[in-house]
Amino acid sequence: MAIIDFFLPHHYLEERICRRQNIIDRRLLSTGLVVTLGLIIHNFPEGMAVFLSSFTNMRLGVLLAIAIAIHNIPEGIAVAAPIYHSTQDRGKAIKYAFISGMAEPLGAIIAYLLLRPYLNQNILSYIFALVAGVMVYISFDELLPACFRDEQGHNAILGIMSGMMIVSLSLLFL
Repeated sequence: MAIIDFFLPHHYLEERICRRQNIIDRRLLSTGLVVTLGLIIHNFPEGMAVFLSSFTNMRLGVLLAIAIAIHNIPEGIAVAAPIYHSTQDRGKAIKYAFISGMAEPLGAIIAYLLLRPYLNQNILSYIFALVAGVMVYISFDELLPACFRDEQGHNAILGIMSGMMIVSLSLLFL
């Protein structure tokens, strides 16, 4: 994700995707577009992880699917909110949130078609690590600085702490 962020400058995305529109906040649009790209990269292996975990252990797969369904809500908001507030275009915000979310079922389908014969615990572990790493990078490189820029940093830190506590408590049910 860091390599993509480095080689694909934000201003290029802004100009390429929204060149004919009235943009209210280019920095916020840039954040929204990078989050969209990052979530596509994040959701693709996440879909693989849900499929593969269900394939190996149905109980784990169901619990993981529920957890991912819950965390897809703030992911969609993380995509839609900056794009909407920078363009005032609800359709564009919904479109990018939808595109980022559709990477997940695509990842599951590809996992079924390509990885099913090679499935083992190592592959599953690598996919989980990739998914987590992409999200951590996006959160700390794009979302958190945007929150501090808008003087919402303390709320963001409370959200991070709450999320960590929820994840920790959810491990009790595995």
